[in-house]
Amino acid sequence: MKYRYLGTTGIRVSQLCLGTLMFGSWGDNSADDSIRIIERAMAAGINYLDTADSYSRGESEEIVGKALARTGKRDRIVLATKCHAPMGVDPNSRGNSRRWIHQAVENSLRRLGTDWIDIYQIHRPDPHTDIDETLGALTDLVQAGKIRYLGSSTFPAHQIVEAQWVAERRHRERFVSEQPPYSLLAREIEADVLPVCQKYGMGTATWSPLAGGWLTGRYRKGQDVAPTRRAGRWGKRYDMTLAANQQKLDAVEQLAQLAEEAGITLIELALAFVTEHPAVTSAIIGPRTMEHLESQLRGADVQLSQDILDRIDEIVPPGRTLNPEDGGWTPPELTEPALRRRSAR
Repeated sequence: MKYRYLGTTGIRVSQLCLGTLMFGSWGDNSADDSIRIIERAMAAGINYLDTADSYSRGESEEIVGKALARTGKRDRIVLATKCHAPMGVDPNSRGNSRRWIHQAVENSLRRLGTDWIDIYQIHRPDPHTDIDETLGALTDLVQAGKIRYLGSSTFPAHQIVEAQWVAERRHRERFVSEQPPYSLLAREIEADVLPVCQKYGMGTATWSPLAGGWLTGRYRKGQDVAPTRRAGRWGKRYDMTLAANQQKLDAVEQLAQLAEEAGITLIELALAFVTEHPAVTSAIIGPRTMEHLESQLRGADVQLSQDILDRIDEIVPPGRTLNPEDGGWTPPELTEPALRRRSAR
């Protein structure tokens, strides 16, 4: 396993980060099976774990906490978690407000069974909360020793810049990392997010490098795919009646052929592509089973030739995302009519 510096923090993290989205009820995974996956990942050299309070409504964090307690290696792990998504019916148990962030951190510390969180990330932008409010709350938590560093996740480039400026001008702690979506099928961040992260010395841990299962071989032309919980939760990423997803199928066929010609699996091609970008620190893998983990660990040992990278660019051009739903976040200006129509206010 190779290790890379996380931006300018001086922290070295594994080029594969273990994501825990599928641990617990969301992945229909038992705690014991999930813990075994964590232990195997750590044995393979992964020292970077990523979770979130919203994953299986806190169950994922609890599993990670049990695994860290069992291994006794908390000090060797760079532990990241997040807040923002709803955590109950209370309208204030969500978002990026000072009130909720302080409560969410205490909840995560309890579930994780730890005294500190290495990287605490804001899961999505919140149009209803001033970024200074968010950074101010996070700065207080750093000073209290409860979190070490701040990160953002799925922020557009202009909001990454705004957060950096606010941190400098208001003397706040700054975001040291960004967690954007990135894969062979979703390359939009190459145009702006990744260059901005490089400019500000931010590390990047990219999520969904296998495009939510599209780059595992599960989704191929002429194959019937049984419905999955993931497809039920994020339907527009998997609805085969959509033209964008048909384009994804066409691209997957070409990419699978390219991987076969190169003597590697489609999974290995996908992970090696993501970690090849100079702005990418780690690729977040999200195995549901031990078999998934083993197939993904091998991606850390693959390096793609310039010829293969050029051929990938011909299949999916740089900066292009075939289905916008794979971007992970849609600006409210596009979803809330009141923000673009006077008559709707």
